[in-house]
Amino acid sequence: MNHHPTPSAPEVVTTQNVFGAPCWVSLTSRDLPATEAFYTAVLGWRWRSAKLGDKFRIALAGEAPVAGIAAVAAMWQMAVAWTPYFAVASANEAAARAQERGGTAAVGPISFPPGRAALLADRDGATFGIWEGELFTDWETWRRAAPAFIRLHTRDAFDAAIFYGEVLEWAASRPGGCEVHYEGDEVVLRSRGDVVARIESGALEAAPDPTIRPHWQVHFSVDDVEACARAAELNGGSVLGRNTENAVLRDPDGAQFTVTSHLPR
Repeated sequence: MNHHPTPSAPEVVTTQNVFGAPCWVSLTSRDLPATEAFYTAVLGWRWRSAKLGDKFRIALAGEAPVAGIAAVAAMWQMAVAWTPYFAVASANEAAARAQERGGTAAVGPISFPPGRAALLADRDGATFGIWEGELFTDWETWRRAAPAFIRLHTRDAFDAAIFYGEVLEWAASRPGGCEVHYEGDEVVLRSRGDVVARIESGALEAAPDPTIRPHWQVHFSVDDVEACARAAELNGGSVLGRNTENAVLRDPDGAQFTVTSHLPR
């Protein structure tokens, strides 16, 4: 893995440093206290207030901020879901590139000090966010605190890679960008040497389950997958699938996520 030397003075890390890479995950929720209680039980998170107001909370793993919760699903008529946010140099320009290529803008870009954000959807309807500005925490600290990686389940991985590559400036020549590789039927995204995202295809148009649609799945790294699955069931959630290394869980509000003991390579 590639690591940058530790600076002698505190460094403000912005989206310019890791543009194109996932830099945050956020959950839309209907009931903030119930959501907090569930994720505390399943993932052991603690909570603190956010600068954005009383409908927003920051999840902490130890002392590190790892995720956000926004109790805006009903107010903004949004689905309850986990959404990855990608670092961009300009939210306005990235949102425009997405719309030019057949994507849609659901929210924003709007100012959320210390940055700007937008909630977008790709050509197949998979929702993702973009963030411009100062990061909530050091990127490498965030990467190692809880989220393992994100995976896009879509109909055409190569078409999706072209869309995201153009919108998020993957494989750009300037420093700080991401590398894209094709490994078998998957597209693999690396930032600073780490695998940070994968894109895979599936015959989703033929799937009988209407909940299986193009979407980004957030994976959280945990020590004990089985314990997390049991805690989810005991606290009003459900287990959609599991094996020795992964469990796909659904929280009481309906948001899906994966807990994994296997870090990507």
